[in-house]
Amino acid sequence: MTARILAMRRWWKPGALFLALILCCNGVSFTQHEKPVLHGRHWVAITGKPIAATAGAMMFQKGGNAVDAACAMLGATCTMYDVLSWGGETQALIFNPKTGKVIGINALGVAPTGATAELYRDKELDFPPEDGPLSAVTPGTPGGLITMLAEFGTLSLREVLEPSMQMAEGYPMEEGTVKRIERRKERLKLWPYSKALFLPHLGEEHEGPHVGEIFRQPDLRETLRKLVEAEQRALEEGKSRKEAIYAAYERFYRGDIAEELVRSTREQGGLITMQDLADWTCYLEEPVMTTYKGIEVYKLTCWVQGPVMLQMLNMLEDLDLKGMVYNSVNYIHTLYQVMNHCYADRDFYYGDPYVPPEEPLQGLLSKEYARERLKQIDWNVNDPDVRPGDPYPFQDGTNPYREFLNKWTNRPEQPEKKLNEEEWAALEESFWTGTTSIQAADKEGWVVSVTPSGAWIPPVIAGRTGIALSQRAQSFVLRPEENPFNVIRPGQRPRATLTPGMALKDGRPYLSFAVQGGDTQDQNLVQFFLNMVEFGMNVQEACEAANITSYQMRSSFGLHKVEPGRLTLHESVSAEYRDVLEDMGYTIDVRRKTSGPINAIFFDRKHGSFWGGSSNYGDDYGIVW
Repeated sequence: MTARILAMRRWWKPGALFLALILCCNGVSFTQHEKPVLHGRHWVAITGKPIAATAGAMMFQKGGNAVDAACAMLGATCTMYDVLSWGGETQALIFNPKTGKVIGINALGVAPTGATAELYRDKELDFPPEDGPLSAVTPGTPGGLITMLAEFGTLSLREVLEPSMQMAEGYPMEEGTVKRIERRKERLKLWPYSKALFLPHLGEEHEGPHVGEIFRQPDLRETLRKLVEAEQRALEEGKSRKEAIYAAYERFYRGDIAEELVRSTREQGGLITMQDLADWTCYLEEPVMTTYKGIEVYKLTCWVQGPVMLQMLNMLEDLDLKGMVYNSVNYIHTLYQVMNHCYADRDFYYGDPYVPPEEPLQGLLSKEYARERLKQIDWNVNDPDVRPGDPYPFQDGTNPYREFLNKWTNRPEQPEKKLNEEEWAALEESFWTGTTSIQAADKEGWVVSVTPSGAWIPPVIAGRTGIALSQRAQSFVLRPEENPFNVIRPGQRPRATLTPGMALKDGRPYLSFAVQGGDTQDQNLVQFFLNMVEFGMNVQEACEAANITSYQMRSSFGLHKVEPGRLTLHESVSAEYRDVLEDMGYTIDVRRKTSGPINAIFFDRKHGSFWGGSSNYGDDYGIVW
């Protein structure tokens, strides 16, 4: 492949041969990192906010395990609203040292009663709206937290929710959240309970909270108190620990909390019913897995984009990535093309596996299919119209959607106008929307990787519950020709972007990793994984290292825009590299930080310790002992 790139005619100009040799033989330095590795012996807790990492550490200090700590961090980050909150969705991978198995947690909400494609098309919409009551799916995070804690934790719900309850009484508002509230305040004013909560200085020039101001959430505090009260009453009645925790689940989804959530949601124009909440369930499921050079890599299945990373690894496994050199032109072009092939499959084939039609996951994840897709790559220039493949023959089937597949394209019928800076910033933000990541591990062997999200600013607050509603319905499509597996209908989960990762080596934890963002997540995570496995970086180097980002897939948010050839590079990539990539059909965008932010744990079997990596991009923070 290197030879093919060297042979490109446009390179043959004065000095071109020398430049070509440099481009193929030199990589970008990656030995420096801004933050230190977190070295721990007993436990590690990492998440997107320092105060939330402290909540995880508090659980370990109480004698809890990694699941208890992860649940406390989940509750704390949700109480901060910034990029997620309590009405959103939670998805996790848990390694159970007692069984040696990885378990998936599916706590993604479903489209409510009445949420049909016809409803949105009648409103002349191309996709469900990106915010507001009609973008809401049923809350999943409360059920996900309760299920994880009941099944795999050791502490009580009261103990795990105590940090969140204290924060709901009042915590100092952070700068990032202040800016988001002020920037989106006109949207927040559309919904009465949101306006009352987020805009305490209504009518003043700055209407939201100020940095450092104590932000109080009495309604959320009362909802959390009700959950703890339900647990306590069940214990007093002689119920077991697990039964008592599930009593809180019952109260949230079928009791007085549910009644107020439904009343206020429908009052504001939403669709959620009591039956929708009662019918919803959190699934414990088997994740999908592939091997990369003997390492088992686990992801959640196709209700999120997790299998994309496995597809990418299958395509990359037989290539000499190390020989291409880290972040050379060759390496960047290869990653970009592989990403686009796998994301095109995601955009057409991924959806909720609990409702028909059945996704062709066996074919998508086969090594033979990956080799076939690899043959379709143009090694010389960017292909702006990479299309989904046909995985059905690789599972002995026939594609029932061949007619849709033949017409599917990312190429507009007429050339689209170039985005201005404001439009590009909006598209870029949509690719990075919301979410945080949570990593926890303990000396007993429990490992937890979580990517919770949803109900970010600006959310609709559901009445006196203090619960913000998810906006995840926007990730559905309204027409089967776009993705026949992800057309909105009541009771179906949208295909989300949220994608924690975990890897085992010789049957034991090797890496646990996750990243916040939207469609960028598996792009970041595959590069993190390769940074460690192929290029020998330590976990902190791999978390901070220069990543590339493609925007050629269809965004999962807003208007589902696609920007063929758009490529974000780290500023360390030289001007010479950029010139060659532009010649190959790329539109270059340069950023100072491109790593995610990624948070991860490496398990040092030689020394019996943890290495924690906490991103230098954002507010991410870790604590170890």
